Amino acid sequence: MRTFTELQQKLVPDLLKIMQQRYFILQAVENFEPIGRRGLADHLNMTERYVRSEVDFLHKQALLDVTSKGMYISKEGKLVLEQLSGMMREIVGLSVLEKQIREKLKVRNVIIVPGNSDEYEWVKQEMGKACVTYLKKIVTTRSIIAVTGGTTMAAIADVMTPLNHRILFVPARGGVGEKAENQASSIVSQMAHKANGEYRQLFVPDPISESAYQTLIDEPMIRDVLEHIKGSNIVIHGIGDANTMAKRRKTSEETMRKLITNHAVSEAFGYYFNQDGAVVHKVRTVGLQLEDLSSIDHVIAVAGGTSKAEAIESYFKQGKSDLLITDEAAAEQILRGKPF
Repeated sequence: MRTFTELQQKLVPDLLKIMQQRYFILQAVENFEPIGRRGLADHLNMTERYVRSEVDFLHKQALLDVTSKGMYISKEGKLVLEQLSGMMREIVGLSVLEKQIREKLKVRNVIIVPGNSDEYEWVKQEMGKACVTYLKKIVTTRSIIAVTGGTTMAAIADVMTPLNHRILFVPARGGVGEKAENQASSIVSQMAHKANGEYRQLFVPDPISESAYQTLIDEPMIRDVLEHIKGSNIVIHGIGDANTMAKRRKTSEETMRKLITNHAVSEAFGYYFNQDGAVVHKVRTVGLQLEDLSSIDHVIAVAGGTSKAEAIESYFKQGKSDLLITDEAAAEQILRGKPF
């Protein structure tokens, strides 16, 4: 028997389209509140005129609060978002898409959010919310969560909420040369603050020379942090495009040629992988190593956008993570296959 949503799609497709657009407006307001109509239109790639009429409707329905500072989502609006989330996943076909990605990547669990994080920052925040929701299901009072750096991890920190346990957050590795707010040590401090947890920091560059590595790991403070990192039972990490990550690390020309020659596609934990998931290069990093992941209870990869599709597929060929949180655009590109 067809589901009620399938029948609605046949009989009143315009109604479902309107509901979906209004759902996305509520979602965006929740992510960026307080926000004005012009800012909302820019985030959603809609005309300001259309947004104005929809906001007026949602305000009359008591789903949005409009103030001089901007719009906020009301308690009723948050309740509607929560109650509609399951139906919206069915409407946009995300449940089917998740099943297809699980089968293609041979990963135990997949969570997909609507949109394309290459185009809209709010999609990264939706991936972040999905990650926080999942964390609440698996954390315990003894949990230690190791987190890598990057803009996607920073988005998770932005939407972090209390986890109902006194969790310890630790950086999974040293810091790549990038903005301070995207460094793992900065991200774990923000996560801990919002989750009412604790954190440790690791101010070590990534990559690092072998001689410096041997010196640093003998330092008592660094050794203490590394022990906590090695004792983590949850890891949250991103998946990088190999070329982009190599440039961020200011990789030498010789190594760049090696990566190109060996068709490096993705990067995670300082390891570069080709299309088949084979390691083609490794840089020395302080913190978690790829082989450590096999003994960790929950390894969560969070990455999205069409530009990351090939990297995601490459990384999961070696199968070290048991959950992928991604977006609709990346998932559809993975299923389409080449060219990327």
